[in-house]
Amino acid sequence: MKNIPNCPKCESEFTYEEGSLVICPMCTHEWSKDSDVVVEEEAGLMVKDANGNILEDGDSVTVIKDLKVKGSSEGIKVGTKIKSIRLVEGNDGHNIDCKVPGVGAIKLKQVFVKKA
Repeated sequence: MKNIPNCPKCESEFTYEEGSLVICPMCTHEWSKDSDVVVEEEAGLMVKDANGNILEDGDSVTVIKDLKVKGSSEGIKVGTKIKSIRLVEGNDGHNIDCKVPGVGAIKLKQVFVKKA
């Protein structure tokens, strides 16, 4: 069995190798197993869309599924483009704060959007 080092960021022992990288599934920290160079370092929140693309504040996204909105008779239709998203820490998975045309300010889960 290979000796895979613990995560230098969160000290998790559940790290695994993928190609030339070592990845921590607990904090999503990635580094090269050949050196101590950090491959991807996020100071804060890292949010990925439904396709695995990393989202950033100010990005535009497209809704990939019809969504019902509580308190509204109409929902958000598939293909709706949302501009200038803001990423927030959400315990329930609602990590995108945005204004949807025709609906208003709302929080969305990242699994229902793709980067435009």
